[in-house]
Amino acid sequence: MDNMMKHEFSWLQNPQVFEMGRMAPHSDHKYFATMQDARVDHCSFKKSLNGVWKFAYAKNLQIAPVDFYKVDYDTTSWGSIQVPGHIELQGYDKPQYVNTMYPWDGHEKLAPPEIPSIYNPVGSYVTEFEVPKAWEDRPLYISFQGVESAFYIWLNGEFIGYSEDSFTPAEFELTKFTKKGKNKLAVMVVKWSSGSWLEDQDFWRFSGIFREVYLYTVPRTHIRDLKVETDLDAEYKDAKLKVDLQVEGNLSCEIELMLRDAEGNCVKTAVKEVVPKVQFEEDIKAPYLWSAESPYLYEIIFFVKDKVSSQTIEIVTQKVGFRKFELKDKLMQLNGKRIVFNGVNRHEFSCYNGRCVTKEEMLWDVQTMKRYNINAVRTCHYPNQTYFYELCDEYGLYVIDEANLESHGTWQKMGAIKPEHAVPGSKLEWEGAAIDRAKSMLERDKNHPSILIWSCGNESFGGENIYKMSQYFRANDGTRLVQYEGIFHDRSFNETSDVESQMYPKTWDIEKYLLDNPKKPFICCEYTCYGKF
Repeated sequence: MDNMMKHEFSWLQNPQVFEMGRMAPHSDHKYFATMQDARVDHCSFKKSLNGVWKFAYAKNLQIAPVDFYKVDYDTTSWGSIQVPGHIELQGYDKPQYVNTMYPWDGHEKLAPPEIPSIYNPVGSYVTEFEVPKAWEDRPLYISFQGVESAFYIWLNGEFIGYSEDSFTPAEFELTKFTKKGKNKLAVMVVKWSSGSWLEDQDFWRFSGIFREVYLYTVPRTHIRDLKVETDLDAEYKDAKLKVDLQVEGNLSCEIELMLRDAEGNCVKTAVKEVVPKVQFEEDIKAPYLWSAESPYLYEIIFFVKDKVSSQTIEIVTQKVGFRKFELKDKLMQLNGKRIVFNGVNRHEFSCYNGRCVTKEEMLWDVQTMKRYNINAVRTCHYPNQTYFYELCDEYGLYVIDEANLESHGTWQKMGAIKPEHAVPGSKLEWEGAAIDRAKSMLERDKNHPSILIWSCGNESFGGENIYKMSQYFRANDGTRLVQYEGIFHDRSFNETSDVESQMYPKTWDIEKYLLDNPKKPFICCEYTCYGKF
């Protein structure tokens, strides 16, 4: 192992290094070259890399192939693997179920941020691609929608970047290192990193590239990020639509906004000159309001046009639900009416492919919840695929979107609580990683009307770092509340959560809380039925 690689592998157990070369997160809006493409939801700027990749498995870094990313490295003797998919469900390594413990407990004695050395599986992936001819002279990017838990990426022998956080996208620019003809893409996935101390969820433990991977480019003027907010007047009748756009590239353009109702009728239009930050503020008279009972969606279409030729350069579409969620008179209210969650927790899981979940399976889950009068879902305990939120918008489910954070095993040992070991706690070295997970979730998911509450994570005790996550949510989104159950165990930063959130309380304890002049509304965020009926 050369010195450069030794240095790079040291990042795995450094909590202050959770990304290298990764692009800033952005909204999950869709963009197209033409209206015809938009109608059929086909993006000509995107090229899937899903499929069969070359693959080599090793039980630890010491015996993993180190220089496999080099252009002349021969992988003809390697096996193969399906991407997306888990290593453990394709004949390599083995799945493991762990609840509050860490998967290495009892095998290696470790303390945060140390990682296992004897058994810490490594998956080495290689594939080749050609850049489409239509993309020549354009920037090239790659998007990994989910990799568990840490990975390195190289292109044509050149190091591109590194990323942690299994459940939010990691994107990198490839432009500088592409070439004509075949390009060699190499990815090394390490099962456990320092970030794994923040991913001790009660679920099956897997690893690998388990969500979609794709290449993408952008037109010469591109809306990189957009933020949509809606507000209602005092009578909850008329609305204000506010849109913030971040535009890059050739700015000699204008952007036309068109708001359409569900029947395709034009409700509002507006035009702005392009600058790096474009803002629209429009008054909308008596729009249909979005709720779980009536999930009415409008659509904004942005037309980016060249000012000289009037040629359409880019078309961006974004669904919008007009609604106002607020804490008023100590009650959660939507559109001026008290709201009660009849909710469930949902792990993103398939009995066939683990956390590599298909659109059909997501649709079945949402439809089943609606059939049984479920109106709310908590994404326990990490952000889900984008498509799931689109379904919640469409079918009407209130979402508590939960950050990828659980460190149960650091502070609860065989039933005993030891808060001095809690991660991230108030430990400065873990602050950046915690905030990064909040930021990556919010920036991708911020435009989904179904999301009413941001959650700082699950069962990670308390401390200042989680409080700072809540403050990040509030500073960047004034339209939603923040939830965190862990303050039940540690009240030192009680303002972390806007609601009193508890797990498995007895019904009489809930009643006692509600009768004792509570300061916050109550959410039973995990529950079970017990006793005699």
